[in-house]
Amino acid sequence: MTLKKIFLITFILAGTSLFAQNKTADVDVIIEREMNERKIPGLQIAVVKGEKIVLNKSYGLANVQDNIPVDNKTIFAINSCTKVFTSVAIMQLVEDGKIDLSAPVSKYLDNLPADWQLVTIKQLLTHISGLPDLLKLLDPNTGGLGRLKNEDTVWEKLKITAMEFNPGERFSYNQTNAYLLGKIIDKFNEKPFAEVFSEKQFKPVGMSNTIFGDSRDVIPHFAPTYFYKTTLDGQKFKEVKMVNNYYEFPYFRRTAAGLNSTAEDMAKWVIALQNSKLLKSKSTIEAMWSPTQFNNGENTPWALGWGLAKFREQHRAMGMSGGGRAAFLIYPDDDLAVIVLTNLGGGSPEDYLEELAACYIPDILNADPLTFLRINLQKIGFDQAINVVNEQVKKNPYFKPKEFEINEWAYRMMQKGQIKEALEIFKLNVYLFPNSWNAYDSYGEVLLKDNNKEEAIKMYKKSIELNPKNENGKKVLENLLK
Repeated sequence: MTLKKIFLITFILAGTSLFAQNKTADVDVIIEREMNERKIPGLQIAVVKGEKIVLNKSYGLANVQDNIPVDNKTIFAINSCTKVFTSVAIMQLVEDGKIDLSAPVSKYLDNLPADWQLVTIKQLLTHISGLPDLLKLLDPNTGGLGRLKNEDTVWEKLKITAMEFNPGERFSYNQTNAYLLGKIIDKFNEKPFAEVFSEKQFKPVGMSNTIFGDSRDVIPHFAPTYFYKTTLDGQKFKEVKMVNNYYEFPYFRRTAAGLNSTAEDMAKWVIALQNSKLLKSKSTIEAMWSPTQFNNGENTPWALGWGLAKFREQHRAMGMSGGGRAAFLIYPDDDLAVIVLTNLGGGSPEDYLEELAACYIPDILNADPLTFLRINLQKIGFDQAINVVNEQVKKNPYFKPKEFEINEWAYRMMQKGQIKEALEIFKLNVYLFPNSWNAYDSYGEVLLKDNNKEEAIKMYKKSIELNPKNENGKKVLENLLK
């Protein structure tokens, strides 16, 4: 080899290394900023580019009380990110010719209530089934069964609980959907879904640090989840206090939120999924990453089991978030994926995933309206939301905020006590979607949090006018008018 060729190869390798270092430095800036602002104790990130894990990095403490740092073997709860593994298990059954996505669930499961007979597999995956929700049934604050772990008792109660709405009528995030999908996976594989996931997803991919479990299970290298609280057991604290989170996922609920993993394991899974090692056909993956339709013909906000579904013209992305502590996005047209796991409930990494992705493909920053808004409104004020959107729509034909995404973002802010900021974003949603009953309902809710009863009444009245079936809105309005 000539000296000229050696020099050229050395130059290319040095440039590649410098490029990677610059990207990592950019990622560090974002991660460190978000960890400081959100007070996240510990975090893992993995980035996949061109079928390789180009970044696998850990930050902070996995275990605060014992001062144990996060490393790449630290296992985090991923909560509802579990649902994408359930989705893949269902699509494997589709490829095997065992189920039809458009068929009613009653074709595959016996003894379903009469009202459930026409609910389809697709409607379970996209949360438009209208089924009664397991979590609401178990909520002791609404007269529910509490932390009941007996599946038979829960099932019998669930079957006599009224439907929330007609199947296909609207979206409602619902844990019963994943429960039924788990029963289908069990039936056609003739073994428990935990074994199916291990045999058909974890082992083929080499996911040695991915395991089902909750606070009752002994999980090695596990990062407990923390929350920040202002009250506990009726006691109000002078300052915000960090507390341990205790959570239980009985086995029958674990297709909805039972997995724990590492960012590296999930990156391996993403690579295998896109390389046809989990699903045989690219067309199956595309079907999984497509919306289905409501009864009125409009697209659902979710893909088939994937809740972070950005159906856009440029830099489309598919992913999921879980428990406000874990989230990931795959950019199938850009050969890019970003996975972030944290040990803080309410850390909401879904808020800054796209900003991290933009470290590798800068144009992504302008493709996502929420990321653009979050960055710019933090600088100039959330009260400028409507003006910023109007200006951006004129400049960028691809700037198309989605009602569902705006609503979810505003709720995350409201849950963190950012009432004034959430108020402006819910207001933006009403401005952009003046015919949406749900936008008015949500705006009314935050107005109540802001102690603006008069305006809240107006919003709930408008919501009910647009949707006379808004029973929850009617109850709230009735109480407000007493």
